[in-house]
Amino acid sequence: MRQLISGKPILFFIILLSGIVFGQQSDVERKFKRLEARINREKVRIDSLDNQIRILLPDLKNTLRAATEAKKQSDSVDISIINKINTLQNKIHILEDKAAYTDSTNFEILAQLVMIENKVVTLTNSFTEMYNLKNEPPEVSQTAKLTPQQYKNRYIESLSNYQNGRYEDAIRGFSELVVADPRNELADNSQYWLAECFYSQKNYKRSVIEFGKVFTFPGTDKDDDAQLKLGLAYQSMGELEKARDEYKRLLDYFPGSEYVDKAKESLKQLNME
Repeated sequence: MRQLISGKPILFFIILLSGIVFGQQSDVERKFKRLEARINREKVRIDSLDNQIRILLPDLKNTLRAATEAKKQSDSVDISIINKINTLQNKIHILEDKAAYTDSTNFEILAQLVMIENKVVTLTNSFTEMYNLKNEPPEVSQTAKLTPQQYKNRYIESLSNYQNGRYEDAIRGFSELVVADPRNELADNSQYWLAECFYSQKNYKRSVIEFGKVFTFPGTDKDDDAQLKLGLAYQSMGELEKARDEYKRLLDYFPGSEYVDKAKESLKQLNME
């Protein structure tokens, strides 16, 4: 009797344990089924995505291919544009070089024309002076080493040598005249043409010295001529500031000179450089 009574709790425990195990097993099975259902749903989604990818893949490939081709064409267009820009820049540089060369050439031509113009004016003045001298009556002087007529003849001879480009002969003649009779009315002219000889030989430094001596003769009528030639001589030597000063001095000291316009033109030319 006691054994039967004592066996009941054991049986009850076994039954209870079996229930618990069965319940746990059922719960595990439910969880497993839910997990399996989720896996199946994910498989369906994956299959759907896979189908979409297979459908979209050709379009993606075509789009990528088109983009690649467009990039190549764009790069080609960019390279073409860059090449054209470089070509245009080279042409601009060439044109700028040509323009600079043209400006330089024009300046040289202008300088040569100015020199020719000065030469023409100088020769014209010398011929006019020679003509006037030949028609003037001779003066009488007892103190000079040369008589007035000899002085005039020698002066005309030296001026003729200058006009014909025999500068060394002209230099000797004018130098002797200046020393022979500094008070002769042609002495200042002799000094001026002596300076012109050196200027014509492009010995500008010496011509500056000789032109400066013209101003030492009282009452000379060659002062404005000498003043202009000082500016031209300095300009020919490249001493542009000194040239400007001499041209301005001509405008200040000789406002009525026939060379005023020439001085203004030369100043304008120098200010453009």
